[in-house]
Amino acid sequence: MYSQVRLSLLPRARCMFDEPVQVKVAGLRSRQVVTLRARSTDEKGVVFSSSATVRADGSGRINLERDPSLGGTYTGVESMGLLWSMRPDALHKRFQLYSSLNPYVVKFSVHEEEGRMLAKATNQRLLIGDGVIRRPIREGNIRGVLFTPPGLGPFPAVLDMYVLGGGFSEKRGALLATQGFVVLTLVVYGYDDLPKKIDEIHLDYFEEAIQFLRKQDKVGSKGVGVISISKSGDLALSMASYLQGVRAVVWINGCSANTLLPLYYKKSQILPALMVDFSQLILTESGAFNAKKVLNDPGAEENEATLIPVERAEGRLLFAASEDDLNWDSKAYVDMMVERLQRHGKDNFESVCYPGAGHCLEPPYGPYFPSGLHRFIGRVVLFGGEARSHAAAEVHLWKKMQEFFRTHLSCDATQTKAEL
Repeated sequence: MYSQVRLSLLPRARCMFDEPVQVKVAGLRSRQVVTLRARSTDEKGVVFSSSATVRADGSGRINLERDPSLGGTYTGVESMGLLWSMRPDALHKRFQLYSSLNPYVVKFSVHEEEGRMLAKATNQRLLIGDGVIRRPIREGNIRGVLFTPPGLGPFPAVLDMYVLGGGFSEKRGALLATQGFVVLTLVVYGYDDLPKKIDEIHLDYFEEAIQFLRKQDKVGSKGVGVISISKSGDLALSMASYLQGVRAVVWINGCSANTLLPLYYKKSQILPALMVDFSQLILTESGAFNAKKVLNDPGAEENEATLIPVERAEGRLLFAASEDDLNWDSKAYVDMMVERLQRHGKDNFESVCYPGAGHCLEPPYGPYFPSGLHRFIGRVVLFGGEARSHAAAEVHLWKKMQEFFRTHLSCDATQTKAEL
């Protein structure tokens, strides 16, 4: 009876991670109610899954761009809802994708209300596009991965920063390279032969990385862009304020002060660390802590020395803040920096705020991450946000940051060695 039920993923079942897909079902009974499910397993073996109860139209068809979910892990019309609403089978887990070489595999299926499967399809979501060259980097002090797009170029150059967490993900760098950027995904510690722990950060490391990136054959931009989130946000601002060659910074849910670790340059401390007060941790019913007030107030007089002199930055700045960030008060930090820049007569910045979004804004269409282990605090904390709003913010920001970099990292074809 159901042999004709078909589940289709359009325009194709194999696509890039940041591409939307149309989920369609055909061959059902008129107005039949079914459950659509999605399931994936991350590199740590944690299973993530989602579901949506949907009623077919009079022709026995379902199109998730048109038809609402009546119940499940999301409700309403959300074409990519089955992807962003996936939840782990264990509490407080983040979907882990480390290597860009492994596709993100999602198994979709259609089930009768009684549970019997009617159709299935597999979506392979690639992190690295055809022709992108991936090269692990161990040159001088630099450790990371370089992604280079196919073609002669010239291409704009972007430094993709990871600091805390004892590791990093290649996802963002590989996807940006697929969009036409030369990207160095850079790690500060806990990777390869880098120290497992550090008690200070040296700006010289990032200066070396900028110089390395600018020397790459296909790079045509006069300077580099920097993409940063959380702790790496304040490092990106310090780079723009103290180093040459930083033309554009995307700051995502960072701080206006130098946080957690003192910052050195040429063997001298240039910024002390804004520290935390663990007594401000609040235990919630979920078992996770609310850490929003743990970081000391960067606006307090006694912490003035930790503030980054962002008015020194010559490059363009894009501040992106989630209004429901529970890691810390990103929106307040943006307001503080905007006021400081305006006071110094600067207009080299723009900001965007996302109501209902949480701390961890990533490339779009991955599972929403509301809570998990905070590596610095050593506890499970809430990162904030509401899944639907957070997913929409990721879609918007991903497009905006690429436009921002293309606008402010213009390439001169006569500069690139690949043209010679």
